[in-house]
Amino acid sequence: MSAPQHGATWSAAVSATLHCLTGCAIGEVLGMVIGTAFGWSNAPTIVISILLAFVFGYALTMRGVLRAGVSFRAAVRVALAADTVSILVMELVDNAVLVVVPGALDAGLASWLFWLSLAFALAVAFVVTVPVNKWMIGRGRGHAVVHEYHH
Repeated sequence: MSAPQHGATWSAAVSATLHCLTGCAIGEVLGMVIGTAFGWSNAPTIVISILLAFVFGYALTMRGVLRAGVSFRAAVRVALAADTVSILVMELVDNAVLVVVPGALDAGLASWLFWLSLAFALAVAFVVTVPVNKWMIGRGRGHAVVHEYHH
């Protein structure tokens, strides 16, 4: 017997991944701006970018869940269950791509190389993460746990 399907359409997976991408992109860009502003090397800049990607990814989910009248503690649990794997996959892929593009991280915020590399890295991460989200939603995990709070 197969696992029950919980709205595991490609459309649902793309929607969940776009949500994840939004939080990751905000965190990535803010982290790069902070790292550049403070003159940090690549490693701490990547770490702050990843941390902020998780913060903004979780915050975006929590915003909707809190609006549905759920307590803060319950909203945190929902966000952790809904987004952790998706953000983790997206961040691993995104940062791996950025690291392997020659000169991308050293290019700086004023460089087209940096911005094009970041856009490319996020696009690759999106493509890799969509099937992960589809698989998770199909098993009642990931963004499937948020659906009961949508109006």
